[in-house]
Amino acid sequence: MEISFIGAGNLAWHLAPALENAGHHINEIYSRQLQHARQLVSNLYDAHTHSELNFADSPSTLFILAVPDDALEDVCSRLVLPERATVVHTSGSKNLDSLTKWMEIYSDVPVNTGVFYALQTFTKGQSFMTFDGIPLCIESDDKPTEEALVLLGQDISNIVYLITSEERRTLHVAAVLACNFTNHLLALARDLTIRNGLEFDLLRPLITETFRKGLAANNPANVQTGPARRHDLTTVSDHLTLLANQPQLAEIYQVITSSILQYYKNGESL
Repeated sequence: MEISFIGAGNLAWHLAPALENAGHHINEIYSRQLQHARQLVSNLYDAHTHSELNFADSPSTLFILAVPDDALEDVCSRLVLPERATVVHTSGSKNLDSLTKWMEIYSDVPVNTGVFYALQTFTKGQSFMTFDGIPLCIESDDKPTEEALVLLGQDISNIVYLITSEERRTLHVAAVLACNFTNHLLALARDLTIRNGLEFDLLRPLITETFRKGLAANNPANVQTGPARRHDLTTVSDHLTLLANQPQLAEIYQVITSSILQYYKNGESL
């Protein structure tokens, strides 16, 4: 398949080489910051940078919008595509209808729309990730487009699902809880240790075992430990006293503690 990327950030950095390694041809990379496009092109075989959003003469049939959610409509309003091209977004939270509506409003030619969402965390500049075990969530209202996107996904991943916009939205919230919030808590834990003259490395074996147990368990709730799980309110109170001079961190501690207490009180484990 002939493919162009609009956006050269975290996802594009990994997805473009993965598609190329699977035998697809990456033609063009567009980015508002040309240097970012050049960096990605340097890792591809035969791609080149594209300095504007006019792709009317592009040989590509698939255009992947790998841009932040809040930039999608603006990009669509300026995007010029070849007739009958397919344009997909890669967002976890934006529904398909929004993309379809924007293209109906802004495109002078008929185009097909879809979603190609990779359920993973990506960081630009790191070693290229293989997509074999990364879930790809596909959506399109057009059956031929859906089938083409499924085949494209299967070229790079063993886990390809047809997911509705509402299901993808739920998955994205779950991903934020499991990934973004968890990583932020690790950052807060590091700050707390460093601020008090301790080494964060002391926590690494605990963190490793926590993730090992949680992922190995049928339900992470079954391996929950800690003072809130034990209903040890004396220790909870002592921790909050320790955090009294850090009100924001104390609030986070209290909110999560309350959630754990309520969760096991009501037997919410599924």
